[in-house]
Amino acid sequence: MRVRAFQIFFLAILIWPGLAAGDKIHALRAVDVDGNRLSTADGHITVLVLTNKANSPKADLVGERVPNFCLGNPAYRLITLVEFDAHSAGVRSFLTTMVRRRLDAEGRKLQGRYDANKIARVARSDVYAVVDFNGRVMAQLGNLAPAPFRVLIIGKNGELLRQWNDVPGAEELAAALK
Repeated sequence: MRVRAFQIFFLAILIWPGLAAGDKIHALRAVDVDGNRLSTADGHITVLVLTNKANSPKADLVGERVPNFCLGNPAYRLITLVEFDAHSAGVRSFLTTMVRRRLDAEGRKLQGRYDANKIARVARSDVYAVVDFNGRVMAQLGNLAPAPFRVLIIGKNGELLRQWNDVPGAEELAAALK
């Protein structure tokens, strides 16, 4: 009996670190520029793009590479988290308005893909951007955050499925999302 308990204990010690590393949860909670409350652990598969203003063209490229099977599909979501330096309230308001306008333009561009794929939805309602002026949102990701650009695939319960420090290829992104 003691030997069996020791074997189970030893096996648990060997297996547990691997499980803990693979089951890391990244439950980011934030409010986007439209006032939507978002979470990366709410049942969606999330493409989370971490960027700053300088790398925003890379974020656009990720959006263009999202596979068609994700478009209009409520199981998937793309969130762009834009990090800014600390600013006064007036500057924050101005920058947030600029991000919202840019998101509107991206929504109009995405609508062409929706129409071509016969998706009867307003594309703009499926794109989200969060601005982070104080680093609090980014800090929720712990050691995943400190990079000028990063793409994360986060599973339905907040588990990290895949990450890149640059724009992934379209096929690579599609494979990670299936």
